Amino acid sequence: MSDNREYIVHPGESGSINISEDVVASIAASAAKETEGVASLTSSVGKEISELLGKKSVPRGVKISFEDEAVTADVCITVDYGTPIEGVGKAVQKNVAAAIEGMTGFAVAAVNVHVCGIALQ
Repeated sequence: MSDNREYIVHPGESGSINISEDVVASIAASAAKETEGVASLTSSVGKEISELLGKKSVPRGVKISFEDEAVTADVCITVDYGTPIEGVGKAVQKNVAAAIEGMTGFAVAAVNVHVCGIALQ
């Protein structure tokens, strides 16, 4: 595992399960995109520059951190015009947390939703 990725370790009696932060970010991105009212995921300019410089390539619009045995996800979205932003944000929080917990078994400390734009259809 020398591919320079960060792994979240889930220790067990038979050994450990190491899940890449990229995998957790992909799970979060998929759950967010499937939420009604989300037009797309967006990313910050700084993240795009870091990817060009060879840093970790994670799903656009999602940042994962792991502290105190819990996952925190930051998700940047563009919302469809005319949809209630607060409702969409809460739905994204619920869907992302459920997907991460269901697929990885890790607790989710927080899902921070950043509405970075509105899609005018």
